[in-house]
Amino acid sequence: MVRQPHDEICGRADQPARREPDLDVTSLFSACLIALISVFVLLGTLALIMELITAVFPDRKASMDPVLVAAISTAVTSVYPGARVTRIEEE
Repeated sequence: MVRQPHDEICGRADQPARREPDLDVTSLFSACLIALISVFVLLGTLALIMELITAVFPDRKASMDPVLVAAISTAVTSVYPGARVTRIEEE
């Protein structure tokens, strides 16, 4: 008898179709637990990498650009005539 390629994929008509075993509760619980642990390990690793990057490349000291100070002063003067900017702080 010659076997056709579609016999292996579709199954033969004279043989009953094979059923996959049902997924029991313990294997489902194990899969969920493994996924949860994997996510925590991945997030922890990313957090450590971010800590290393921020330690290697610290923030620069903020310096006020004179053009920015002039723009803020002009905007305050146009909204509140006679007002004067005494201090600019970044929040």
